Amino acid sequence: MRAAVNNTLALPVMEAFYTLQGEGAHQGRAAYFIRLGGCDVGCVWCDVKDSWDVTKHPLVSIDEIVAKAVSYPGRLAVVTGGEPLMHHLDALTDALHAAGFETNIETSGSSPLSGNWDWICLSPKKFKAPLDEVIVKAHELKVVVFNKHDFEWAEKYAALVNSSCKLYLQPEWDKAAEMTPLILAYIQANPQWRLSLQVHKYLNIP
Repeated sequence: MRAAVNNTLALPVMEAFYTLQGEGAHQGRAAYFIRLGGCDVGCVWCDVKDSWDVTKHPLVSIDEIVAKAVSYPGRLAVVTGGEPLMHHLDALTDALHAAGFETNIETSGSSPLSGNWDWICLSPKKFKAPLDEVIVKAHELKVVVFNKHDFEWAEKYAALVNSSCKLYLQPEWDKAAEMTPLILAYIQANPQWRLSLQVHKYLNIP
């Protein structure tokens, strides 16, 4: 079951933890991750498939989510999933901002945009297309490269995001040995793109 929970006072939290952002534009920054349960995209190569079924994850009040976040010194909060936009996130981001956090979201963009975000990382998936309202507001486009055909697909979305959006190509983890050399060559030929690596996996941290 992948039903959404539309509840602004509590959200299904799969896990929450303090670590370093391992990929994309904010790589290397201390960050508190809030991983929400529920996903209706279902990527075959997803590394957190346990997040998909929203009913497996307890509802946690926003007050409790933020109280745990503020117990750590970093003030970057990254909301991810699953697909976090399956849930209404205005109250969560308002509470995080009130507590002094910078708010980032990692999303496929396949559900309507909610929440007040300082940074939107759009990682579109072929399994369920992103919505225009998310595409145009993205600060970062991060395309996971699973095969060589994904470069053409990445360019499709690069043409749709706003002109200030940062463009990243990231090898799918299990195919990194094969895809990374292709990505390096592509970026050299197309320098508007940048390389994103999942450094947290190399470092064996959450």
